Amino acid sequence: MKLVWSPETALKAYIDTVKSCEKFKESGVPELLSAMAAGFNTKFIVESWCCGGPIAASVGLAVAARNTGARHVCIVPDEQSRVQYIKALAEMGVSPPPEVVSGEAEAAVSRLTGLDFLVVDCKRREFARVLRVAKVSPKGAVLACKNALQRNLRGGFRWSVVLQRGVRVVRSVFLPVGKGLDIAYIGGSRSGAPPPPPPQTTASKGPCRWIKHIDQQSGEEHLFRE
Repeated sequence: MKLVWSPETALKAYIDTVKSCEKFKESGVPELLSAMAAGFNTKFIVESWCCGGPIAASVGLAVAARNTGARHVCIVPDEQSRVQYIKALAEMGVSPPPEVVSGEAEAAVSRLTGLDFLVVDCKRREFARVLRVAKVSPKGAVLACKNALQRNLRGGFRWSVVLQRGVRVVRSVFLPVGKGLDIAYIGGSRSGAPPPPPPQTTASKGPCRWIKHIDQQSGEEHLFRE
């Protein structure tokens, strides 16, 4: 089994998210996450949020869930964050809201099984522990770290080290979108060829090229766009 890419579904989710998030001056992260989650026809989307945080990415994931019929779960630390999360989404026209779980992100994710799209925030200290305890779907999963530049400042991060032993990273890519977006594709029980690179979030204004770098120690592949 493996995740299968659908460009038509990805494009629809992307356009819907652009319309939903037009009031934000974001850098494309919500649209990109939405397009990827919908394009891979994910059925179990998990994210985390805390009071006062940006809501745009959550809107994008809600749009993707609506397009694929996915279960969408957001983990918040406390009741105040739960109330603010639901209120912020309602103000953006997202109703009904996703399923909201209160508690520590690491513990909450460890109780979820079969997720195929997980978004963590590298500004949160526990983000690596959350990735480690994630129980992904047999068909594979997409793991995304937003604010990845913050993580890179700390150094020492490798997908192959952070994830549980036996979890196979088929491809990983770092995108200079927003404050950095690091994405890993986790192979399923019978994973086939790696998926296509994520779609561009804006129309190209001129020729560009991708530079591929393969980490000699971990085998992870990183793509950088010039």
